[in-house]
Amino acid sequence: MMNRSGHRRRERSVSNKVKEPSMSLKSVNWNRLFRYLKPYRGRMGLAILALLLSSGFGLAFPLVIVRLLDSVTKANNFGPLNMLAGILVVIFLLQAAFSFIQSYLLTYIGERIVYDLRTSLYQHLHQLSLDFYALRRVGDLVSRLSSDVTQMRTMLTSNLTTLLSQVLTLVGSITILLTLNARFTLFILALAPLLIVIAFTFGRRIQKGSTRIQDQLADSTVVAEEGLQGIRVVKSFGREDYETNRYNSAMEKTFRSSLQMAVNNSLFGSLMMFLGFSSIGAIMWYGGHEVIAGRLSLAMITGFLIYGISIAGSLGGLGGLYAQLSAAIGGVKRVFELLDTKPSIQDNAGAQAISSSHGSITFQDVSFSYDKEAEVLCNVSLDIKEGEILALVGPSGAGKSTIFNLIPRFYDPTSGSIQIDGHDLRSITQESLRAQMAIVPQETILFGGTIHENILYGRLDASEDELIAAAKAANAHDFIMDFPKQYETIVGERGMNLSGGQRQRISIARAVLKDPHILLLDEATSSLDNESEELVQDALNRLMQKRTTVIIAHRLSTIKIAHRIAVLESGRIIELGSHEQLMEKNGLYARLYSMQFRNPEEELAALLAKAQAELPEDRILSEKPSGLLDMLRGQGR
Repeated sequence: MMNRSGHRRRERSVSNKVKEPSMSLKSVNWNRLFRYLKPYRGRMGLAILALLLSSGFGLAFPLVIVRLLDSVTKANNFGPLNMLAGILVVIFLLQAAFSFIQSYLLTYIGERIVYDLRTSLYQHLHQLSLDFYALRRVGDLVSRLSSDVTQMRTMLTSNLTTLLSQVLTLVGSITILLTLNARFTLFILALAPLLIVIAFTFGRRIQKGSTRIQDQLADSTVVAEEGLQGIRVVKSFGREDYETNRYNSAMEKTFRSSLQMAVNNSLFGSLMMFLGFSSIGAIMWYGGHEVIAGRLSLAMITGFLIYGISIAGSLGGLGGLYAQLSAAIGGVKRVFELLDTKPSIQDNAGAQAISSSHGSITFQDVSFSYDKEAEVLCNVSLDIKEGEILALVGPSGAGKSTIFNLIPRFYDPTSGSIQIDGHDLRSITQESLRAQMAIVPQETILFGGTIHENILYGRLDASEDELIAAAKAANAHDFIMDFPKQYETIVGERGMNLSGGQRQRISIARAVLKDPHILLLDEATSSLDNESEELVQDALNRLMQKRTTVIIAHRLSTIKIAHRIAVLESGRIIELGSHEQLMEKNGLYARLYSMQFRNPEEELAALLAKAQAELPEDRILSEKPSGLLDMLRGQGR
């Protein structure tokens, strides 16, 4: 229903303003991020406590090993050995118990954060105005709702606790080693800078690669979503291979980026492994010298070796964690970008809810532009009376759909005002305004559930009898009852299991159930066969009774039932009146009527009259009327 040229202008305008967001740890609003942990701070505190205890027991383990080895070399009986072995088992048991507590609590908190984020983000998406969706692709939004939110969860739970664990292990190991032997500790720490430089160098590469993969995955999700949503069009044009190739091309880019990411990850892991084992070799070499010199025992070397491995592992873990955090920044910023987007259409302060409407609609000097540059409507003034049926007619791009979209306040006028029963739309809450209206679009949108659910969407608290009555009024009950599951029949994605006429009648039943005061119809019969059109039109005639109705007209049947017709051209109403009045003016409406709206029988009669006027008199008298009529019918076709 949107003005397409306006849509393209706005899309170009917005795309020119888009800038690549800064992707550094400093760019993240950490206070805002941590607010999502606030409701679960008690459980998070317990998880951190369990982490500290588990890490503490892990730090105690090498000391027990040292004492155990000393007892083996110095003790004369098995008592000290048995006692230390028992202590070691207890340490392992306690470490495992606290690790379980930590893991469970972090999983609980993480899943709750995902639930909170996704529900609040989904709710926020529904609050945004239609112009937001005109510039976004659904696949990208779904990607933000799923993978980006998951990355936020990872940052707040596992990454946070991993950071604490690695820092605690690093600081604890260095502190213990310093108390055991300062010289040996300084030798070990001399190896650390190289590990840190390599870790953070690869961390930056991995961050860029991960962000690239996220963006490309979002693009491939968009391609898949478009192809599957438009599967009927894909199949009708035989474009299965084309869509498959489109998706393959998007995934090929992701694959190549993932391969590059794998090279960096593998190279990083191999280097860290090499340096880690080299450090162990260096520790053993230096420790051997210390043992020979009599400054260290063999048990102490073993302890230093274990703590050295812990230090190297912590440094490598911190480098990898830096890469993970950097990679997740893109997801966090994308989620916050959506949450920070404000709807362009908002209820004004002091907006009142209306409980009912008589249905009169007034346009006062309304002008509108989608991009603040080219006007789609210009100084439109129009009074639609209560219970009146008004048809909007005009060439493509004249502004019919824009008027249609302004009435339920999907957009606000650039200037002028629109009133319902004398109330400016801006002074009424959007919810109560739209509660007075029902829209039956040209392209029927059904949800993938049952027929029952789709009709009930019109009024969720309706009874079963009211729902069935609405289906009968829409000429839908009979075909519904022919299905094996009747009202519990699954309609499929966008109603694919139903015919066009059946979908339209379900849509009309939904509007009947809502029982609106104002009805907006985007020519619901324009793409139907004659039989379906007759059934749908009959249902629409019932629906329009005693309701103010605005119709975008494409067919003569619509023109006939309208009380008045507004003819638009270049965003202005240039003619207004009944069919007879406008035909007498012999203006744009009369020309459009001749080209688009004339009844086939009227056209046939006109052809017959023209032919009779042009044929010689003796020829007309000799022609059989039926043969002439057949001939003219052939010309009409």
